[in-house]
Amino acid sequence: MSDCDSQKPECSKDNISTNSIDEGLPRELSQLSLSSASSQDEFYCDKGHSETALKNIFQYFQSQKLCDVTLIAGGCRIPAHKVMLASCSEYFAAMFTGSLKESQLTEITLERVDSQALQALIRYCYTGTIELREETVEILLSTANLLQLNTVIEACCTFLKKQLDPCNSLGIALFAEQQSCMNLHKSAMEYTYQHFMQVVKHQEFLSLQTEQLSSLLKSDDLNVITEENVFESMMTWVQHDIANREHHLATLLKLIKLPLLSSEYLIDIVEQACGNVPECQPLIMEAVKWHLLPERRALLFSHRTRPRTSTIGRLLAIGGMDCIKGASNMEMYDPRTNTWTPFMRMGARRLQFGVAVIQNKLIVVGGRDGLKTLNTVECFDLTSQTWNTLAPMNTHRHGLGVAVLGDGPNSPVYAVGGHDGWIYLNSVERWDACSRTWTIVSPMTGARSTCGVAALRGRLYAVGGRDGAACLRSVECYDPTTNHWTNCAPMTRRRGGVSVCASTGYLYALGGHEAPANIVGGRLACVERYDPVTDTWVLLARLSYGRDAIGSCLLGDRIVAVGGYDGMQYLHVVEVYDSESNCWRQLAPLTMGRAGAAVVAIPQPKSVF
Repeated sequence: MSDCDSQKPECSKDNISTNSIDEGLPRELSQLSLSSASSQDEFYCDKGHSETALKNIFQYFQSQKLCDVTLIAGGCRIPAHKVMLASCSEYFAAMFTGSLKESQLTEITLERVDSQALQALIRYCYTGTIELREETVEILLSTANLLQLNTVIEACCTFLKKQLDPCNSLGIALFAEQQSCMNLHKSAMEYTYQHFMQVVKHQEFLSLQTEQLSSLLKSDDLNVITEENVFESMMTWVQHDIANREHHLATLLKLIKLPLLSSEYLIDIVEQACGNVPECQPLIMEAVKWHLLPERRALLFSHRTRPRTSTIGRLLAIGGMDCIKGASNMEMYDPRTNTWTPFMRMGARRLQFGVAVIQNKLIVVGGRDGLKTLNTVECFDLTSQTWNTLAPMNTHRHGLGVAVLGDGPNSPVYAVGGHDGWIYLNSVERWDACSRTWTIVSPMTGARSTCGVAALRGRLYAVGGRDGAACLRSVECYDPTTNHWTNCAPMTRRRGGVSVCASTGYLYALGGHEAPANIVGGRLACVERYDPVTDTWVLLARLSYGRDAIGSCLLGDRIVAVGGYDGMQYLHVVEVYDSESNCWRQLAPLTMGRAGAAVVAIPQPKSVF
């Protein structure tokens, strides 16, 4: 070849214009011709190019051609292409494109890496497919985690979530934590909490380390029927290897909510099992004091007195005023899922009625049906979900307050005040479950309707309301042992349509109105608390909306305020009070706006466990 032949012509614009166009044409015509030709240019895209190129590279991988690195693991040699590995794995990208010595090596040994998992993951880099099997997914996940193959990690986690079972959820949770797969860890722990009663029957639970068991017992999300289930599970773990585990008993017992166990269970079971351990005795005594000294419970409050979510039951919102001027339906709130769902319907339409719960029975008292004031009483059996009729009250009442004094199966129900359709009432009557009759007891010192009524420390309190002339600040207390009402310190504000709830030795008055109820405005957002020991009221954090006709109830150890009327509309809003931080936070809203609903806590259905 000559020197001339070895030289390539330069491809400048001038060369193109003089060599490709007739030299005899004027320069302007040459440029015009070029412009015209370029107007026919188009951009071509081969949509199958990437797939074809990837298939060809995979063929080179299979035939071990053009490979520039060999990975060695467990005696297995895997030739591959650096550019392919670096494009899929952040680990290999850092290795081959950085300043590490491996970037210059053609053979790289990966210590403590499973060879079969590595082969499957290298093949995935070329094909985008990988087989997930129950017996190999964990080693595959840990290897993918090392190589930072994020898509494979996600696929393995999704696969493991589908494999969750009471016999393996604890193991998967521990593995996920070790691999820093926190979403999988969260899912496995949630599954463990939900199926705790089944999980404790398997070997994984008995094999837990002390710290792991402690972390589990701390959770308020354990899905149990009673706190007894948690104590018995803890004792099963201890007794599985009692020689080496008994010295952990006091540490673990601190995580059991002993005050929430029955006094009989404390003496007959807990004392027998743990009483001989000196460090356990103060914990048992604390629980005994909780039962013997209810007036001091505010001082004994701790994480052991806060019930687990599954043991606090569910909330029922019953009837009330809605957009069609009277609801006869109920809806149920599940604190575990923070959701409201439709429940049953009442036997008949009622407004401004009262409700009490005794031994899994819902007693609906008085009210009005839209035309007349009622004295009828209905009972709904929460177990059989059937309605039946009880003896009527002596007096027709709407706007009454209803409360139960005591927690036994035959505790009396009191119907307090209200309006009979003609006048405001100061009369009070009591339902006796044994004789199944209503009897008149001592009347209040003043008439009141739409007042708040609650039981606290064996006494009955009637708070605020209306007497026809105005909204009231006054408060009265009934002592059943003397059959006598006495006046207490008045509230800081007048409150008609007030909602009252008792918790941890105090009364709480929520919302209400100061002006006549038919006047827009004047609805209260302020909340105040009464201490019967000092006979004083103090203001607390305000509700998010000023409203009256709130339904309130103690769910577990926290007050929940449901719905209400702000003068313009019936509200969906639901709030819960945190006494530790003195603040209200919102829960899931009602499915329909309602005011004056009766709100009660009912036991958790055992069918959910």
